[in-house]
Amino acid sequence: MTYDADVIVIGAGLAGLVATAELVDAGRKVILLDQEPEQSIGGQAHWSFGGLFFVDSPEQRRMRIKDTRELALQDWAGTAGFDREEDAWPRRWAEAYVDFAAGEKRPWLHAQGVRFFPVVGWAERGGYDANGHGNSVPRFHITWGTGPGLVAPFERRVRAGVARGLVQLKFRHRVTGLARTGGTLDTVTGEILTPSDAVRGTASGRGSTGEFSLRAQAVIVTSGGIGGNHDLVRKQWPARLGTPPERLLSGVPAHVDGLMLGIAEEAGASHINKDRMWHYTEGIENWNPIWSRHGIRILPGPSSLWLDATGKRLPVPLFPGFDTLGTLDHIMKTGHDHTWFVLNQRIIGREFGLSGSEQNPDLTGKSVRGVIDRARQAVPGPVKAFMDNGADFVVEKDLAALVRGMNAVTKEGLLDEETVRREIVARDREIANPFTKDLQVTAIHGARKYLGDKLIRTAAPHRILDPAAGPLIAVRLSILTRKSLGGLETDLSSRVLTETGEPLPGLYAAGEAAGFGGGGVHGYRALEGTFLGGCIFSGRAAGRAAGRAVG
Repeated sequence: MTYDADVIVIGAGLAGLVATAELVDAGRKVILLDQEPEQSIGGQAHWSFGGLFFVDSPEQRRMRIKDTRELALQDWAGTAGFDREEDAWPRRWAEAYVDFAAGEKRPWLHAQGVRFFPVVGWAERGGYDANGHGNSVPRFHITWGTGPGLVAPFERRVRAGVARGLVQLKFRHRVTGLARTGGTLDTVTGEILTPSDAVRGTASGRGSTGEFSLRAQAVIVTSGGIGGNHDLVRKQWPARLGTPPERLLSGVPAHVDGLMLGIAEEAGASHINKDRMWHYTEGIENWNPIWSRHGIRILPGPSSLWLDATGKRLPVPLFPGFDTLGTLDHIMKTGHDHTWFVLNQRIIGREFGLSGSEQNPDLTGKSVRGVIDRARQAVPGPVKAFMDNGADFVVEKDLAALVRGMNAVTKEGLLDEETVRREIVARDREIANPFTKDLQVTAIHGARKYLGDKLIRTAAPHRILDPAAGPLIAVRLSILTRKSLGGLETDLSSRVLTETGEPLPGLYAAGEAAGFGGGGVHGYRALEGTFLGGCIFSGRAAGRAAGRAVG
């Protein structure tokens, strides 16, 4: 029987590159397919902030953070909330991933040249009890070079495989079908799309110049999730979160369409936990968009006052940076799909980060001087650009004008000055009180006990209405699509399972297409820094397992 390669990998994002790199190390011949042009190699990971979840890392220890595998596993279990029969494999993947994060992950990446920013971030802080959602300690490690810096070593290994004659890169190949021969999935069919010089992330067109059919002993699906396909997001939107928002921003390009998941299902794959998804509540419209409905996520410190669409403060513990999905659940019950941060220039200058490689040129460019200059600026350049140009930003010297500007942004007139002032003044009265009953103020004081937050992420406690703290700022926040938490069900070798729980011969899956492992390693919620790491871990498992299986 004639094959075109030992393994076909579908999707040239991070998981696909990792799987292909591992197959090259095993001496296997690989065809790597992607519907986008070559300039988009690396997929979504290229656009990412490069955050990685480590446990008991050297960076943590230098910041005096005590972390253990047991504590991390407790946090993961409390966050995931596994409660379904189909969570059997995701549970096993979660345990394996925490072991990886506490052991081999960092030295393995370090050996490939990946380096990390020395200050560890504290994302998804939870705010519930010890068994609830959230990271008990800071675990968010930023890759030096952000997403491109993490993609680079795996792209380098893949291109070395091309030079050795082991890898064929076939871009503009859009898969439309998977087929079996004698029970084994070994055939990939689809369209050859018109060549495109579209800039990375922009629409590349779907005109076809012909068809293709390729055969291999194994196929690995690493095609990503559904975040760019709003129709599919709405179709799979969980009933527990109410009606999907009318207005959604996209945190990923339109080609992240989820269509490959349906194709795998048609071929016999089990696709589980479709209703579990991870969308951000702090999305802002990109003033300089790359793709359609392009949104950017604010990475907030703890001090902004978070108000709903009518000016009421969000309940405890829905503070900035504490519980993404809990906040989404609350927002969907308000009857509106937007909220507001209210703050001032002192807070925005210290506490606003923007997710994405293009929004962090200093970290992406590995510029020490750039990082130092950012720390010296009253407001970092990328944030200042949104203040000046962003459609969601209102900057005013007095509160009355601020509220008028907020109503002008939404054109709904939902806010009145008295309601907003009452919330701000009540918060400001508590800010200098060491015996405060305000749990957000307590959280601010607690954050500043951690050196990393005190240095670069949390402003010294002060009144929002303090004239010395600069002009007042309001930011409209929208729901930003990002990750699928469910996916193709896989065992620990990344073999795709059928609905009866048996491996589908010849088919593997990794990355977001596999729910980052098992069909949903995160359960209902994520601890952050675990998406890129999930692509790496599951991609490595798929490449190694397929490499052993073919010959």
